[in-house]
Amino acid sequence: KPDSGVIKKDKDLKISYKPQYLQTDSDKLVVAVLSEALRYESQIIKPLNLKPLFEKPLNKLSGGELQRVSVAVALARDAEIILLDEPSAYLDVEQRLIVSRVIRDFIEKENRAALIVDHDLLFIDYISDSIMVFEGKPAKQGIAKGPFNLAKGMNLFLRSISKTLRRDPENNRPRINKEGSQLDQKQKKEDRFYYA
Repeated sequence: KPDSGVIKKDKDLKISYKPQYLQTDSDKLVVAVLSEALRYESQIIKPLNLKPLFEKPLNKLSGGELQRVSVAVALARDAEIILLDEPSAYLDVEQRLIVSRVIRDFIEKENRAALIVDHDLLFIDYISDSIMVFEGKPAKQGIAKGPFNLAKGMNLFLRSISKTLRRDPENNRPRINKEGSQLDQKQKKEDRFYYA
């Protein structure tokens, strides 16, 4: 329950929502579900590799395929704000990078706003401009902190779990430092848990 305040919903605000849990018994073809997304061929359909799925029924898709279709549907809706709950679930590492790039590029190009909840640090690192950090007891009580810029939010979160993150010098990808390593100790001493 909220401590205080009132949530007012603008009745004209258009919201697109992709839930965390994806299930369907529908035998509707993917191409029919993606009817709104088809106008975004180069932005959504092609990079998410959805054409090979067009003639498949929804109830025959794998978890990763259903996730990519659901993200495409959420992005393509006529909405001012897009809410995506765990869009990286069921995706392999390469698909997560592609999906994060598609979401970020689409939101920027279409001048939309998005609120994304995810637990994959790499995904969050690629997709975020700002971060909110939630602390408390899951499903019981929580405190929302932020929003912060990416560096400050990631530093706050990583400090709370006592992990440090660095960039791999070869591929530039984020890597978690080994606990107690020289780099881990150095970053913690500098209160720089995040590499930025």
